Amino acid sequence: MDNRDEVREFLTSRRAKITPERAGLPAGSRRRVPGLRRSEVAALADMSVEYSAKLERGNLAGVSPAVLEAVARALRLDDAERAHLLHLAQAADGSDALTRPRRRSARQWTPHRSPQWTLDAITAGPASVRNGRLDILAANQLARAFHADVYATPRNQANLARFNFLDPASRRLYPDWELFADMAVAILRTEAGRDPHDKDLHDLVGELSTRSEEFRRRWGAHDVRHHGTGTKRFHHPAVGDLTLAFEGLEMAAEPGLTLTICTAEPGSPSEEELRLLASLSATEEAGTSTRHPAG
Repeated sequence: MDNRDEVREFLTSRRAKITPERAGLPAGSRRRVPGLRRSEVAALADMSVEYSAKLERGNLAGVSPAVLEAVARALRLDDAERAHLLHLAQAADGSDALTRPRRRSARQWTPHRSPQWTLDAITAGPASVRNGRLDILAANQLARAFHADVYATPRNQANLARFNFLDPASRRLYPDWELFADMAVAILRTEAGRDPHDKDLHDLVGELSTRSEEFRRRWGAHDVRHHGTGTKRFHHPAVGDLTLAFEGLEMAAEPGLTLTICTAEPGSPSEEELRLLASLSATEEAGTSTRHPAG
């Protein structure tokens, strides 16, 4: 895969973020670039300016791990950015086809009984399975109630990125909408580095870039991140404000899929609100079953 444009834009954007002071270099005067000069990156990475320029033009094919690590140190890349650079290099020389686990698209994955049983056994918080494109592939009852706005609009296609940028309801559910937008794009950008051949992801990015200036601007920033744990604020239309902790667990048996569980602090108002939402959801489901009995 020819990913030179992606490599060039990523390395250029990372260089622009590093100030001379952060890199331990004198700031000087009359600087014409917002971050480090290419020659300064070359010096920090202990390589020639010519070779550094070759890398920044997007030529990562055949580059050794030692060189990649030197570039990562010079640019002060975090763990997610380091991993992204490695994935870009693997894609550039074709080795990713041999080293990456087989990843399945949303259309190809149907939850087996045991993963759905696991989700259904989690009753204290929303639990769901998603892929790197942010498609919700399976969920427990509380997650379906929690993401009612996502499911309410068919054109969202149960995709959190599409909901975030194209559905006005997202600004109600996410009080910190800008933060959620940043995270969604960074997750998609990370997935693009891990699986550059994913046509569904290319189609999603193309759709969002065309329809959302907010997405387009963030996509151009080339930010990536690992999204494993943290705390988020929500405003659910049925129960109001909630603050929930989340944990994302990679599914070893299904490479590329993540099980995410949200929980509230014990004894907090958010825990009470989750219990209320679970009760409302159970009542609604029972009413639906009564109106439409099996058989």
